[in-house]
Amino acid sequence: MSTPVFWSMAFDEIADPDYADVAVGVLPAHATADPAAWARALFSLRSLPTWLVLLVRLRQLLGPLVGVPRAPRDRFAVRCVSGDEVLIAVDQRLLDVRVGVGVDERHGIVRVVTAVRLKGRLGQAWFLPVRVVHPHLVQAMIARSRRRLSGVTA
Repeated sequence: MSTPVFWSMAFDEIADPDYADVAVGVLPAHATADPAAWARALFSLRSLPTWLVLLVRLRQLLGPLVGVPRAPRDRFAVRCVSGDEVLIAVDQRLLDVRVGVGVDERHGIVRVVTAVRLKGRLGQAWFLPVRVVHPHLVQAMIARSRRRLSGVTA
């Protein structure tokens, strides 16, 4: 068996990130291998833990007070597709984020690659709590998406 190797589009756009991580999950049997479907599932409110949904709503309320405009509903829309990966790009005043969602059907994995470029001290401060929870959060999002896309209810 060969080892999966990849390069993510997330690093094409942010080659020298201030933060980066990779989360990998098992592709469930009978689940779609369409990376766009996985991206939509991952960033659906149904894939987010309840506490994060509350934080997202709080961010929408408080962000404008520190100069961060409210995020549009389609902020995590797929920007481009290349092979087995889609790219999501979010550019904000305090940071730029690139997320590559890839599905390696041959090796049976789903990967989420995140690259972040921080802008200034306020961007660093804004991202500090995110840095701590991000890996755990993405794993939870993958787990919830796996259940949804495999037809298993939780």
